[in-house]
Amino acid sequence: MTDRALPSLHVLGSRQFGGADQFYVRLLNALHDAGQPVLAVNRPDSPVARALAGRDIEQVHLALANRWDFWSAWRMRRLLSERAPCVVQTYMGRATRLTRVPKGVPAVHVARLGGFYKIDGYYRHAHAWVGNTRAICDYMIGQGLPAERVFHIGNFVPEPRRFDDAGRAALRAGLAVPADAWLLFGLGRLIEKKGFQDLLAALADLPREIAGRPWVMLIGGDGEDAERLRLQCRRLGLDDRVRWLGWQDPPDPWYDLADVVVVPSRHEPLGNVILEAWNYRKPVVSSASDGARELIQPDRNGIMVPCADPLGLADGLQRALQMDDAGRRELGEAGWRELNAKHGQAAIVGAYLDLYERLMREHLGGG
Repeated sequence: MTDRALPSLHVLGSRQFGGADQFYVRLLNALHDAGQPVLAVNRPDSPVARALAGRDIEQVHLALANRWDFWSAWRMRRLLSERAPCVVQTYMGRATRLTRVPKGVPAVHVARLGGFYKIDGYYRHAHAWVGNTRAICDYMIGQGLPAERVFHIGNFVPEPRRFDDAGRAALRAGLAVPADAWLLFGLGRLIEKKGFQDLLAALADLPREIAGRPWVMLIGGDGEDAERLRLQCRRLGLDDRVRWLGWQDPPDPWYDLADVVVVPSRHEPLGNVILEAWNYRKPVVSSASDGARELIQPDRNGIMVPCADPLGLADGLQRALQMDDAGRRELGEAGWRELNAKHGQAAIVGAYLDLYERLMREHLGGG
């Protein structure tokens, strides 16, 4: 990893706080902690702006409203001309579409994709592209982006927080669950592609006790399908076994408390929830989304089931809870080893800095 200062400007136009938004915050914090000059460009009063507010990281707020936001596009060009960073890195389509490096500005534009997004009209004008999975990189190349300018760099998660037994007991007591209950945990936006409708259907197929213990499902998140999912839960007779936690920021205490983490997504390019669960050495039961297939080695570091298959998901959950303690613990430990080998903070930050330096040398002629 280079020890050279590589000033970078990072642009994100979202008002959400999903996986890409959280990674934006994590990467800026990590680059800053590594002594690299960073400038954050985002929307005013957005979750990422608030998350960065307590750090010594300069922020510039732009409307970044839509493709016709000529004012933000002009402000961005002016900002790049004034600051002349080595790299401008954009996250997702809105920010990338509105960011154009002016002629004469010695900056390379890196567009980071965390999904299979539409390329034309959004991304093609960048100088280089980063996909956080190999499948996304293959997709970009298939869309005609030059393979020599497409790079695979994964995500990382922060160091796990430490919780004591008293804190866990207090958190559990607030759930009003049986003292011996298994705690299953799922996290994500409550929208169709996250598969919570399949999870509820799977829960309805589970016996009330597994390995002699009752179970309770904890669901963290919010979204446009929240009310529909709650109605489905009621219709399936699950109200006494499901706890709706709402949006959790941070969700760390729930990972720490869980016995098993469930990831039921129908579509998931990477799967930050899997990485976050492994960060706490928790066993994972996941649907076989694109991201999960890159991360999970079935029955070695997780249990994988077909997407949109409630019966298969129910079977996977039963398998996890019927294992002995050593078997569940080994699933979580194997996931933790995979996380640290391939998704550690130092490795990912180093990969970005090496990429920045390479692009400066090749594209800009930097020494």
